[in-house]
Amino acid sequence: MNPDRFDEGRFDFGESVRVTRNVRNDGTYPGMEVGELLIRRGSVGYVTNVGTFLQDQVIFTAHFLSSGRMVGCRLEELIGADEPWNPSRFEFRDKVVCTIDLGIQGNILFAKGTAGEVFKVIRDSELIQYHVAFNGRTLQVPETALAPAHPESFNEPEV
Repeated sequence: MNPDRFDEGRFDFGESVRVTRNVRNDGTYPGMEVGELLIRRGSVGYVTNVGTFLQDQVIFTAHFLSSGRMVGCRLEELIGADEPWNPSRFEFRDKVVCTIDLGIQGNILFAKGTAGEVFKVIRDSELIQYHVAFNGRTLQVPETALAPAHPESFNEPEV
């Protein structure tokens, strides 16, 4: 990888890359609904092609072996697979439940098991935190205090 370049020469054929954002179907991926999740943030793939879209956007086609999908990604969505990455278990719009009682200044606001929705991932430090909306109120909650609301259909991210 050439970190000084931010164009089609940034990643080479066969180089492993990590997606930093969720990649959803924009209508160009066959057999899936528009907006459906194609590749989860943090997944690692291998560059198979470099092309352009609308003559001004460089697109890297990456093969994600874990899902068997080949997906086009913009440069700003990729980092080298060996670059530092602070993975989060949850992401924007994930449905979660609190694993402990949550409160402010000793007053319990939401009992263990209350369902909420993630609105922001805060990855400023090693301890990932989230802004989670519980019944119309948003709290900042550490990752360790949350669990998936639907564990049977939850896909753990790649590390």
